[in-house]
Amino acid sequence: MTEDDLNAPDEQTAGTDGALREHEVRTALLELLAEVGTVTATEAAARLGHSSGLCSFHLRQLARHGYVEEAPHRGGRARPWRLRQHTPAADRPMAEQFGDLARGLEDESWQRWLTQREEAPSAWRQDEAFSAVAYLTPEEMSRVADVIRRALAPYQDREQRPLARPDGALPVALITRLFPLLPHTGDGADQD
Repeated sequence: MTEDDLNAPDEQTAGTDGALREHEVRTALLELLAEVGTVTATEAAARLGHSSGLCSFHLRQLARHGYVEEAPHRGGRARPWRLRQHTPAADRPMAEQFGDLARGLEDESWQRWLTQREEAPSAWRQDEAFSAVAYLTPEEMSRVADVIRRALAPYQDREQRPLARPDGALPVALITRLFPLLPHTGDGADQD
């Protein structure tokens, strides 16, 4: 990475539609934040093997485009970042962009797992992938999602509290996608 990359004007980091262009450092930063929760540019640099200036630049770009935000901190020079906290009332276009980005990272992580599984310690070479189809109403689908969230809740604080992690714990992707299966175009089925 050159000094020119660090001083890149917005038109070099954003596409013609104003959206943030994909970049390997930004992708690595988003994956790191998804894994560890919060990170400073210096911590990210140490983990990713880039300079802290480069990580800081890309974290600011991600913040400018709404993907990350500053995490609360207790003063000092350290500036921790986290993935932007989205609420159901959040701006829908940004939420859609973030959702697309998150699903892309999930898919990329899954593909990396499939190709590198044999490199994992033997106890970690299995996965628990499954899928099912159930006929649900919109309200039932929401209730199923709530049950899954509640089942995962006891483990969520471990992301922010490393001391709460049992020995041998590793980050595990927990991905759930609930969506209606729409008929193929031309089926003539009524969706209302």
